Amino acid sequence: MAEVVIEVVDGGAPAAMWAVERYVGELAERFPSGFDPGLPSAEEAATTFGPPNGLFLVARRGDETVGCGGVQFLDDATAEIKRMWVSAGARGSGLGRRLLVHLEDVARDAGRRRVVLDTNGVLAEALALYRSSGYVAVDRYNDNPYATHFFAKDL
Repeated sequence: MAEVVIEVVDGGAPAAMWAVERYVGELAERFPSGFDPGLPSAEEAATTFGPPNGLFLVARRGDETVGCGGVQFLDDATAEIKRMWVSAGARGSGLGRRLLVHLEDVARDAGRRRVVLDTNGVLAEALALYRSSGYVAVDRYNDNPYATHFFAKDL
């Protein structure tokens, strides 16, 4: 099996857009009320997850995209982790934790001292990952209608 490589890409790159489509599709299936945040255009994604606003990562095993995640810079001190996803075929390999560490490193390297993220209670494996990675529950910090749990971590 090929090694998984995690790299920064343009948020509007084909691999990034493909991975986000898979992320949205999976959440639409898993959430009892569905999930339809609206997919951004490639240009919008590049702006949201491109300098100076943030960065986007994809995880690849050979030519296959097997994961993704974005970092959006909220202010000079805080970054938000968004759109973190690992394909079903890559789960159980530690890739989720590896990807999370890379996202935190991107935020830290950009001068942020704190990261926040939100998730949904249906995603038990995500909740377990975040808690075991040092994230602590915080009050709601955004108006995401799909989020039920909010976390923060000092870097």
